[in-house]
Amino acid sequence: MKLKKNHIHTILISAGLLMALVLPLSAQTTGSDADSTEEMAELTEDAPPAEKSLLDMIKAGGWAMWPLGLLSVATVGLAVYNGIALRSSNFIDDEVIDSVENSINSGDFDAAREQCVNNPGPVTNTISHVIDETLRGEQVNADSVEKAFEAASTKELTGPYVIVNYLSIIAAIAPMLGLLGTVSGMVKAFNAIAAQGMGKPDILADNISEALITTATGMSIGIPAMFFFFFFKNKYGKIVSEITLILGRFYGDIVRSRKS
Repeated sequence: MKLKKNHIHTILISAGLLMALVLPLSAQTTGSDADSTEEMAELTEDAPPAEKSLLDMIKAGGWAMWPLGLLSVATVGLAVYNGIALRSSNFIDDEVIDSVENSINSGDFDAAREQCVNNPGPVTNTISHVIDETLRGEQVNADSVEKAFEAASTKELTGPYVIVNYLSIIAAIAPMLGLLGTVSGMVKAFNAIAAQGMGKPDILADNISEALITTATGMSIGIPAMFFFFFFKNKYGKIVSEITLILGRFYGDIVRSRKS
């Protein structure tokens, strides 16, 4: 009987020790679970927001995005138009030029003028104007013919370059308009700070994002516009050089034909 009591006493002591060990562990587990829950909540709150779509960024840009959008459409339209219009075949028709040159060398200015009128273009229009000037008198002055060529060619070759030059205007205006939107966004940001302090960073972030988006948009439009301007300017310069050589040849033909 004493042996049984000793066993019971030992069992109770062991149970007490086990409880003493289990309870702190349980408390630590519960505390760690609570800490994990709090950490998950903090991670959820601190998680980065979903990326904005292009439409959201356009809306965040504010009022400046409307004129910038028009400038972007104009840039694409002018690039496509100049790409189609500035072709050597649209300015120089070798068959017509050879036919007109043969008529002038044979002294048939009326036929040459008729061919120019039926095939309008920078070269033929210039030659037609010069023929009209030379037919007014029997004696031909080389200086007057040269001046007629210069006046007519300047008029004919200036028009296409005006369209090309619009790209340089857009390249200059777009970044400045983007900077104007930037200034507007920063003014709103500082007004928000003055009115509400730094307690609402989301309002401040919206205004700053407006400023940065307009700047980036202006540069994104201005850089391609400047590239296309220089590209088409150089391309048109080559065409003008070819036309100048052709007109110089016609200048000699007309002077020789009228003197003979």
